[in-house]
Amino acid sequence: MDQSKKTMRHFYCRDVLWETFEQMANDFDCSIDYLINEAMRFYARSKNYQAGTGSSQNLPQQAAAAVSASANGPSLTGNAGGRPRPPAPSLPPPAPGQSGGVPAFDARRPAAPPMPPPRPARATPAPPPPSPRATPEPMPAASGPTLVLVFNNQRIPIDKDQFIIGRGSKTSDLAIKDGNISRKHAAVIRRNGMFYIKDLGSTNGIDYKGMRIDNKRIDEGDVFHICDYELKFTYR
Repeated sequence: MDQSKKTMRHFYCRDVLWETFEQMANDFDCSIDYLINEAMRFYARSKNYQAGTGSSQNLPQQAAAAVSASANGPSLTGNAGGRPRPPAPSLPPPAPGQSGGVPAFDARRPAAPPMPPPRPARATPAPPPPSPRATPEPMPAASGPTLVLVFNNQRIPIDKDQFIIGRGSKTSDLAIKDGNISRKHAAVIRRNGMFYIKDLGSTNGIDYKGMRIDNKRIDEGDVFHICDYELKFTYR
């Protein structure tokens, strides 16, 4: 096998590691893909795998030592300029089938402009990684008052983010069997704990205090009319 042959690969890398290799490439005046190849080679040799002979003899001694240290474990002190560097925080692994917000990058991507040196920070123990079987907890529902629609002397609580009013029985949460009502006439929308009524492009629209409106925030006691039907809203 040609040990000098390189093939473009595509994989995921933690942002903190990529920034570290960018800083190392700038300090040692070499490419990031070279550092990654050397780190992989050193790690394979540390695990007693045959990784072939690399070109570390052409890399400055400090760069080779840094690559070896990065392959064997994190360092709290070393870089080319002697500046202390905080430990890279341990990030939880992404859930199966997801990237977990870690961007993919190419090993041959050119080095970015040099970054300013990090401020010295007190080393803190890394949090333990979550269990592989752990599932994310559901997000709590948006808190806010409960809105009630009074229609034909019936109180209808609105407990969803989009409540459809229209003629279609399968497409509407409140179906009004009237030919003057559009199939999807209007919607009550919850946003940031507040409710709004919005016209969905209906033919006859929504009336509020004798005026046709497109949308409005629903306040306590508001009364709207759709054709001959009254819609009253209350938070009580």
